[in-house]
Amino acid sequence: MDAERLIGLSRHALARSREVPDIVAEAWQAQALAQAIGSRLAAYGPPELRGEARGLTEIGGRACGVLDHPMVRSGGVRAAQLSEVGDARGTLIALGTLLADVGIALVAVACSTDEEGLYWQCIEAIDAADESSDRVRGMLRRLTVREGDRPPEAVLGRAGPAAAPDARDAPAVSKAPRASGAREASGPPAVSRAPGSSGRRSGPPGSDGIAGSSGSADGADAPVDAVDSTAGSS
Repeated sequence: MDAERLIGLSRHALARSREVPDIVAEAWQAQALAQAIGSRLAAYGPPELRGEARGLTEIGGRACGVLDHPMVRSGGVRAAQLSEVGDARGTLIALGTLLADVGIALVAVACSTDEEGLYWQCIEAIDAADESSDRVRGMLRRLTVREGDRPPEAVLGRAGPAAAPDARDAPAVSKAPRASGAREASGPPAVSRAPGSSGRRSGPPGSDGIAGSSGSADGADAPVDAVDSTAGSS
């Protein structure tokens, strides 16, 4: 069975435990699973993790020895079902969460018990869970460093979003000629229309429009001449 699935089963079983013997038994199961995962990573995991993984194996074995009455149920030792560690990072994150849950549960047991022997067992198991968590965090840091040394496309599986700004800039460049052309197209009508030209025909200089304008001025003087000639005859 995959490591992450076994860790999920252990967390579920620990959360359902209400009695002290059951909590202690699940703490033992968790440390046995940490020991098995450490052993497999030490043998088959990335080279950067093998030193920390051996340390995790040793601490898990010591913690199992501290808790001397595991009360393993009919399901047997869960760690014996471990077949693979598929995703090292995901497994270590899940294992760190399980060890934190174990520490919290053992603190509650230590605070509630009147048995001195059980109290000290819980204290030693809490220390072992903390040490195991330190090893897990150390392996996660090593994985992060290893991934940081690889190119982004190797880690993410793609080149990244570097091309996005260029795509956004393209429309701004293409809009400028269209805006300028629009202003040029609307220019001639504004220039050809001058104040006072309403109702007149527009034309080139020297056309009928200008001649008609001067002719209308001569016509305006005609009535005055007619009046003067009438007055002279009388």
